Amino acid sequence: MSMKIRSTIILLSVCNVLAGQVGINTNNPEQAVHVAGENETVRIEGLDVINNMNNLGNGLTTRVYVDRNGDLILGASSEKLEILVDYENYLEDVENDTNRIDQANDPIGFTTAGIPIDGLMTSFTLTKTAIVEVNYSVSWSIYKTEGGSLGRVEDEHIRVVKTGLYFRKDNYLGAAVVFDVDGNAINDGPWCIKMNASGNYCQEEGGLLAIDGQFYNNAENNNGEYENFHNTGSDYVKLEPGTYCVMFSAKLEVEDPGGTGDVKMYLGSGNDDLQVIAHYYD
Repeated sequence: MSMKIRSTIILLSVCNVLAGQVGINTNNPEQAVHVAGENETVRIEGLDVINNMNNLGNGLTTRVYVDRNGDLILGASSEKLEILVDYENYLEDVENDTNRIDQANDPIGFTTAGIPIDGLMTSFTLTKTAIVEVNYSVSWSIYKTEGGSLGRVEDEHIRVVKTGLYFRKDNYLGAAVVFDVDGNAINDGPWCIKMNASGNYCQEEGGLLAIDGQFYNNAENNNGEYENFHNTGSDYVKLEPGTYCVMFSAKLEVEDPGGTGDVKMYLGSGNDDLQVIAHYYD
């Protein structure tokens, strides 16, 4: 009998019931269950790594969800994260009109360039709304054209090469995606992703992501580098369920275009890494 009374006293010292509310380490619970203490937490053994296959284990944090009954559960780990695209060489390795970017003097927009190496078969599908992560490394080469022959740029003029990616619906011939799942223009757009041949008006708009740029200049006609450059970028966007294809757009800017000829850049002429990851959250 004495042991029973002692256990009851110990329990009441940490757990107090007030007007239907349970307080642990507090005499004044403010919710149905109130756990007080700066370093206190709640442990549910049914959610730990031993008892629940969806627990991600040591060194990782597993999200807790509430099901339709109000029960706390762990979402299936396979449903939270999905690698949708993982290419070591995404675009066709060519130097032709499909991936050419013409030099412009402070252009107002970008120009679409490059075709996926797998053509119309290149796409990924979101089964539900997700935060989509994109990571890329896209290659480019640069030449001057004088008298119809290609050569290395040597005028020492500083140029800026900017790249970004966007999505098309279904495949690379589909409509460009401009808005995210909430109806907001992606990356504070719309962005001009396709200029006309003369570079004076925009033919197509889209939601440009992961915009990156670097400077280029050269004074060596025979020894200056002209290929195997890469721009890299990472970004996130929230998209609705559907089938999408990643495409690239770029521009080549120069302040002083004189004395060099018709400078051209080719996007995707070397290896191009691309990764698309879906972070599902509902």
